[in-house]
Amino acid sequence: MLFLIRFAQIHESFRLAELKALAELECEDLKIAEHDDKNPFCIVEMSSVEASKRVISRSILAQSIHELWGSGSTLNELHEDIKSILPDRGHLYKDASFKFEVECFQGTRSKKARMEIIHSLAYLPFEGPIKMKDPQEHFTIFEYWPYQSVFLGIENPERLYFARFVGGTSRDIVHKYDLKKRGYISTTSMDSELALVTANIALADSGKLFFDPFVGTGSFPIACSHFGATTWGSDIDGRSLRGDGKDKSLKGNFSQYGMKERIGDVFASDLTNTPLQLRRIWDGIVCDPPYGVREGLRVLGCRDPLLKPWQLELSKKNYKEPDYVPPKKPYSFYAMLDNILAFAASTLVDNGRLSFWMPTANDEDREIAIPEHPRLQVVSVCTQVFHKWSRRLITYRRVSDAEVSPAALQAFAVRQQVTVEGRTADELNPFRNEYFKGFNSEK
Repeated sequence: MLFLIRFAQIHESFRLAELKALAELECEDLKIAEHDDKNPFCIVEMSSVEASKRVISRSILAQSIHELWGSGSTLNELHEDIKSILPDRGHLYKDASFKFEVECFQGTRSKKARMEIIHSLAYLPFEGPIKMKDPQEHFTIFEYWPYQSVFLGIENPERLYFARFVGGTSRDIVHKYDLKKRGYISTTSMDSELALVTANIALADSGKLFFDPFVGTGSFPIACSHFGATTWGSDIDGRSLRGDGKDKSLKGNFSQYGMKERIGDVFASDLTNTPLQLRRIWDGIVCDPPYGVREGLRVLGCRDPLLKPWQLELSKKNYKEPDYVPPKKPYSFYAMLDNILAFAASTLVDNGRLSFWMPTANDEDREIAIPEHPRLQVVSVCTQVFHKWSRRLITYRRVSDAEVSPAALQAFAVRQQVTVEGRTADELNPFRNEYFKGFNSEK
């Protein structure tokens, strides 16, 4: 069966990744029949109406899904397409109450013109009452108009669709988790919409275990827990986890949303010094690693342990104190990417997903390549574009050991042994260096 999905016109490159992930969660064989980033109407094929409701019900980027009855580039073509399926569907809704609407995207119709279009559907075999409020069936004529059609005086849309409403989505929950309403946030907290989309793409669901190694104030664990996952997290800065130790803390955020039972625990650590045993337990890992722009990337440790032996002794003595702040040393941007992938490969179950955000320049010559690991297969790459740089949500699937080439594993091990020269934040982080040069530096 063909269905029309009405998307919100935002984060267009994330749409299909979210939609395919939701179909995978429902074990539904979804096929994309028609899609364009500039068009909010997407045509997909699924097995049944009930399957389409399940798939779309937790979507964040979609607004609704409709059973497609016809489409055409003109109104006459639309009518012919509708008439071709009437023998199979028309009698199913003969006695139901109903209403018609006309929705124009990038275009406009007068009230009179809308009524003329609706009256042109008089051949439909509907004998039930018309109810504008809470009808049993809701039919819509969707029109896709060219960009700036009103300004340019364009008189007709490019494409028309006629469809029956099937189900809504979870887009409204974006407001529930709005950062403006959250009790505890920081300057780097991920906004609720993208956090929820990330959780969907990572296949967060009831009974699954998720981990965020750069947890901050908990945006990703909150999003994953909303969909039923039990979540854990760690962060190099224990103060961001603790907050004031009460309401304004990471766990306080979970209490605010009534999900305290879905947070496993959080602890202070970095990815290279994690106390976790590298066992394959996580169904998903989601994170937004630091980009090292506001301050250089750091990991726990002393930069010059031989020159500052007193620092090590002080750490051994005071590390259990509540206000203890451990020393840190500069960290390579590329080493961080490799460590994220290596950690995911060592701790994800088969088919578990890693979804993490990574910055890059928009200039192809300065674009940071998508990191690779022989045990991880790229599932999707979604891009949020800013002015001169972008950030990408990269999602991987953990493949089974039988699918991994020993030669590829050996090549990755050799690559990890290569050390990056440099001691300062700029020398170890090419993105930070380009960012402060305005991405205009000469090659």
